[in-house]
Amino acid sequence: MIAAAWIVLRKELRDALRDRRTLLMVLLSSVAVGPLVLVLLSTLVSGIEQRAETREVVVSGIEHAPTLRNYIERQTYRVLIAAPDFERQLQGNRLGDPVLVIGKDFEAELQRGESPRVELVGSSANARASAAMSRVTRLLMGFQQEQATLRLAWRGVAPAALQALEIDERDLASPAARAAQWATLVPFFVLMAVLYGALHAALDTTAGERERGSLEPLLMNPAPRFALVLGKWAAVACVAMLIALLSCASFLPGQWLLRSETLAAMFRFGVREGAAFLALLLPLAAALSAMLMAIAIRCRSYKEAQASATGLVLVVSLLPLMTLLNQEGEAAWFLWVPALAQITLMGRVLKGEPMAAWEMGVPLLACLLVSVMCLAYVARSLRSAALK
Repeated sequence: MIAAAWIVLRKELRDALRDRRTLLMVLLSSVAVGPLVLVLLSTLVSGIEQRAETREVVVSGIEHAPTLRNYIERQTYRVLIAAPDFERQLQGNRLGDPVLVIGKDFEAELQRGESPRVELVGSSANARASAAMSRVTRLLMGFQQEQATLRLAWRGVAPAALQALEIDERDLASPAARAAQWATLVPFFVLMAVLYGALHAALDTTAGERERGSLEPLLMNPAPRFALVLGKWAAVACVAMLIALLSCASFLPGQWLLRSETLAAMFRFGVREGAAFLALLLPLAAALSAMLMAIAIRCRSYKEAQASATGLVLVVSLLPLMTLLNQEGEAAWFLWVPALAQITLMGRVLKGEPMAAWEMGVPLLACLLVSVMCLAYVARSLRSAALK
């Protein structure tokens, strides 16, 4: 049986690698997309960082507030005069900074010891202006604190008298855990690479061969049916793992293209993380290959098999959302669900958290049970009269 399965494995691998056009599309969609999205994300973060470092304030009516202007310039900010139609520019995303609007009585109210009112105009639909709102707000809070300190000192009151509490913040997250927040997309793209790598090979080796009429001659061989199933399944799993290997490897040079220095310093994905990903994805590749073969074995054409496999692809694509939607942390049953368990454990790898042996064994056992049941179903279907 092992010899027959080995012969089928080599034959299926040759067939899978011979279809270069489909293999190229799978490689481009599952291998190149991840690093491309990572580069685009770094470009976005770099743009946000550059805008955050821009020391400019767009003001309307700054001539009514010389004291505020003096403070802004002492903080090494440059004052820009807002255009008369700044509201329309903000709504049309042509202006990337919020506008500080100052009233005519600002300086007089400030001299009388009152609290003059200013207006910070932005647009929540304008991403650039929204990101800069907090920067201008912090600048105004600094001016407010300075004026309050001066007023207390003028009246002979120590400013520390109003500070009844000192707050120290302490972050318990490790550097690896903070870096993993930026690398959460990597497990998802690697997981999808396994899925799409197995999808084409599984459908072609079952429904595709049946449509081409090459499955019946194969079944006429004296080899046991389960040996044929094992050979096909091993070939599909090998293709899936090959795509996963290339996907993991593509993120290594992809880090060199990161434009954001912060993201480049925090993003941690090396050879060790890639090897751990492959070890976790190997059982999943076997289980997905078996499930896709079980779905496609009853279909009479490749297109019908594609339509039937859509449900499985959708479920596997949505399972990673559970880790984002569940705000209470990881649940114990996550490890019993294929794909969800791998996403959970890959997240731990990126965070540098240790994993117990039983946490590695539970997903392995779940994938093994799914693979055995699906392969048994495929072998039974090959013996049935439905293939005639």
